[in-house]
Amino acid sequence: QGQLVESGGGLVQTGGSLRLSCAASGRTYRGYDMAWFRQAPGKDRELIATINGSGFRKDYADSVKGRFTISRNNANNTLYLQMNSLKPEDTAIYYCAARYNSKTSYQWGQGTQVTVAS
Repeated sequence: QGQLVESGGGLVQTGGSLRLSCAASGRTYRGYDMAWFRQAPGKDRELIATINGSGFRKDYADSVKGRFTISRNNANNTLYLQMNSLKPEDTAIYYCAARYNSKTSYQWGQGTQVTVAS
């Protein structure tokens, strides 16, 4: 069983940037679909970005499109989320997730807190 560990969260001012990382260990996730979710206080967990195993297909929620970029480095088993032009409404716990295909369940990381101050 592999493990996903997020890092890179923190406190940033409105308009600032952060880069989240998700280090995968214990197994290779090459070929796995991977994603970033977030959950704000009192809200449901929201899917914000996905990337396929090769890294060529990426999809984004409308709420982050044009500001966030998902990427992956299969050589070092790491998933990234570059977040630019951050807004207070981006404040949430951010989770990375991986699944073998659309018919399997996601495996989750423990989350990293992102707080955007107004």
